[in-house]
Amino acid sequence: EVRLVESGGDLVHPGGSLRLSCAASGFTFRDSGMTWARQAPGEGGLDWVGSIDVDGSILFTDSVKGRFAISRDNAKAMVFLEMNNLKPEDTAIYFCAKGDIRNWRRDPPGQGTQVTVSS
Repeated sequence: EVRLVESGGDLVHPGGSLRLSCAASGFTFRDSGMTWARQAPGEGGLDWVGSIDVDGSILFTDSVKGRFAISRDNAKAMVFLEMNNLKPEDTAIYFCAKGDIRNWRRDPPGQGTQVTVSS
């Protein structure tokens, strides 16, 4: 059973930084792309943020390019989202999901971690 546990969300001021972590289990982590997605307040669905593939290649949605970074630690089965220069519009619940940009919706994501950007 795929299990994903996100952590690291917090309340930060605009321009601040956060590092989110996701611990994965229940599958062969090194053989899977991993994705971060988010759900903004009042929104029903998840919006794709970025993905890291098994070869380390990374893709981001345009709104976070240059501000966010993704990394993974295959030995620890963890994926990270480094967020810099945070903006109020980044406020959301952030989820990690198994899969790359093509298939990340196949399995349920984790429980999410709340990021609030506000002065």
